[in-house]
Amino acid sequence: MFFKDIIGQEEAKKLLIQEVSEDRIPHAKLICGAEGVGTYPLALAYARYLNCTNRQATDACGTCPSCIKFNKLSHPDIHFVFPVIKSNVSDAYLPEWRKFVLQSAYFNFNHWLNAIKAENSQAVIYAKEADEIQKKLSLKSNEGLYKICIIWLPEKMRIECANKLLKLLEEPPTNTVFLLVSEEPDMILQTIQSRSQRFNIPPIDEESINRELLQKYGVNEANSKNIAHLANGNFIKALETIHLNEENQLFFELFVNLMRLSYQRKIKEMKQWSEQVASLGRERQKKLLQYCQRLIRENFIYNFHQQNLNYMTLDENNFATRFAPFINERNVMGIMDELTEAQLHIEQNVNAKMVFFDFSLKMIVLLKQ
Repeated sequence: MFFKDIIGQEEAKKLLIQEVSEDRIPHAKLICGAEGVGTYPLALAYARYLNCTNRQATDACGTCPSCIKFNKLSHPDIHFVFPVIKSNVSDAYLPEWRKFVLQSAYFNFNHWLNAIKAENSQAVIYAKEADEIQKKLSLKSNEGLYKICIIWLPEKMRIECANKLLKLLEEPPTNTVFLLVSEEPDMILQTIQSRSQRFNIPPIDEESINRELLQKYGVNEANSKNIAHLANGNFIKALETIHLNEENQLFFELFVNLMRLSYQRKIKEMKQWSEQVASLGRERQKKLLQYCQRLIRENFIYNFHQQNLNYMTLDENNFATRFAPFINERNVMGIMDELTEAQLHIEQNVNAKMVFFDFSLKMIVLLKQ
């Protein structure tokens, strides 16, 4: 990944390059941004640029030994940490990770879970990962430049891991750089946040997404502009709109079915719906609840007749024409609170059938308000 491969984010690229040219490289940088804005691609391009032995004004050279090793993410001085399952460390999944990232640097947590077939397992960064990091960073750098540790989703670190890593962040080995790539930085241990330089990445501008869709994905101009708007700065969402996303389609159908069954008070069918959702696995259940929160928000906004503020697909928009009037000032906060509570219970491993059936029953009352 080079800076030139990153979609949009021109200001962020400029600041990172300037930081290196002025020799103001922090020992720990917390790169923060929502899903799909390019935080991980920026971390990869920055790591390549730091260890390039023939840096250009706007990017790494691509031809020096360091850059060539980076092409397959096999540079000996670049270490990758990411959430895994089964009490393992990241190295146990390193071949899968390299293949996964090389396919596309724009991905989300659920994509990674699918790649490693996590199913019901919840991926985290375990405590022993901190010991592995310390062991790797204690070695002398291979190329004589920087030892770089890229931690994807540090908010997934177990508290024991975060506490162990804290000492390493306070007193890092010479020429060591930590790049923490986060989508929920406020979930990271406060002491780690305070020892890292925060670098916020905004959503990608619509024109950059539009241009990428036109040039690399062959989308016609009318569709590319619409998709770029719907993406709302999230390139992953733009890609999912292009390629019919089976999971999002499933979530849409589940949402529509629940709303109809709850409104019609079909208790038996609601119980069957809950059992179907319970079979999806915990990570997909959480994604479903996040999807439901988004659609409730979009349907509430739809009532204000401000089309530029809505970000829905054609199917979602068609459903909203009939469903939006049922989401109003009297019930929108109640529905969002119930979705948030359901998500919390799923994260705490509460019985999924009970959680979703209970939520569906509450929707009967809320939709009538």
